[in-house]
Amino acid sequence: MSHTPHELAEEFPDKVDVMSQLKQTDAHFARLADEYHEVNRVVHRAETNVEPMDDLAEVELRKKRAALKDEIWSILSKS
Repeated sequence: MSHTPHELAEEFPDKVDVMSQLKQTDAHFARLADEYHEVNRVVHRAETNVEPMDDLAEVELRKKRAALKDEIWSILSKS
């Protein structure tokens, strides 16, 4: 278990400018980034026991975060 926040800028440091542009011009990408941020925040708070949750729920949220990250990367890799 990692206590690192997994922010998108840290995950894709070479794509920060592209992400910024896409957030302004692509509503789908902006929604994905917002959803990733929200899920990531909940996971991080669970991992650090700020807001503990059931292990199964935490695992499911991590899976959702990974799926969002994969979809975000798919868009970024084409930009």
